[in-house]
Amino acid sequence: MRVLTLKRGEERRLAAGHLWVFSNEVDTARTPLSSFEPGELVRLETQRGAFLGFAYVNPHALICARIVSRAADVPVDGALIERRLRAALALRERLGAPRFCRWVFGESDALPGLVLDRYDGLIVGQIATAGMERLKDTVAAAVRAVLDPAAFFWKNDSAARELEHLPQGTEVAFGEVPPEVQVLEGDLSFSAPLAAGQKTGWYYDQSANRARLGRYLTRGARVLDVCSYVGAWGITALRQGAAHALCVDASQAALDFAGANAARNGFGIEPLRADAFDALKALGGQGERFDVVILDPPAFIKRKKDSPKGQAAYRKLNQLALALLEAEGLLVSCSCSYHLAAEELVAAVQAAARHTGRCVQILESAGQSPDHPVHPAIAETRYLKALFCRVTRETG
Repeated sequence: MRVLTLKRGEERRLAAGHLWVFSNEVDTARTPLSSFEPGELVRLETQRGAFLGFAYVNPHALICARIVSRAADVPVDGALIERRLRAALALRERLGAPRFCRWVFGESDALPGLVLDRYDGLIVGQIATAGMERLKDTVAAAVRAVLDPAAFFWKNDSAARELEHLPQGTEVAFGEVPPEVQVLEGDLSFSAPLAAGQKTGWYYDQSANRARLGRYLTRGARVLDVCSYVGAWGITALRQGAAHALCVDASQAALDFAGANAARNGFGIEPLRADAFDALKALGGQGERFDVVILDPPAFIKRKKDSPKGQAAYRKLNQLALALLEAEGLLVSCSCSYHLAAEELVAAVQAAARHTGRCVQILESAGQSPDHPVHPAIAETRYLKALFCRVTRETG
């Protein structure tokens, strides 16, 4: 195994617990990045030759190396991956829903670049890095050894793969893969498209937030679920006592799933196919009002340079939503943009409130579900924000 050497002093952040090496931290005079193959496993060392860990390299990426093992006697092989999978599974078992969960969350579960979602006997995986791509068959074998699921599907269609110069695509690792994923969340049952669906088919990161919605929901509430996808928020609200749910999404296929999901759980939803901004404007023009508005949009800020435009979009979306809320209404405002800080989402909601003459009280500020644990040294693993807000008319 070849050595990748850092410049003098560049090991401090890694010693504090971080797993990433940036290309400008490498001593390229001694270990030129261009000499390594994408995904190659290396010994990472300080300039003085001290061992930092085993890592995999991608000379084409800004994050040019990621540490997988910090122990000199623990190489990166199938046995290590199997141990990490077992540890991640044990955590999800403690959380209480191991059959339907995010099983592996990349760096937070010491498997950088790897995501595994479990749908009972079906595992759906996503790889975001060249190093994990080279370990793909090893991961599949470890999954089989740990859980022996009926099927394993690689859904490697994320745009994030472009950063590592990896192609997008899907493939069956083993087993017979169904066209849809089946999910149990609490006592509700859902279906979602797999190959054509978003993420791995489901948003496990919002499961805990959907569950906590019930503490703020009034019986008989009228709910607006914006960017509803297959209806998880709206149907959960109906189960928690809401009387009506209007689900808005730009995808007719997603709304068809939402309608079917509502019916299979004994409810009905009202679908509206439209762009989120256009729908909120039209509903306001029609004089519609709701007791609860849930905003769960896609990431408006995918790159840091998009922050000003994205922040304006979050302000506008919340402004349109606030105009539709009844007095004493509930606004659930979410953002999955890592580049939007939690305080910036708060600022967006407050600016929207001032513009619409509303008063907002934040009752709870939440994040992603615990099966998406946060690595304390890697801020990027904390990405989801969810504000539960009480909204009133401004009185003074």
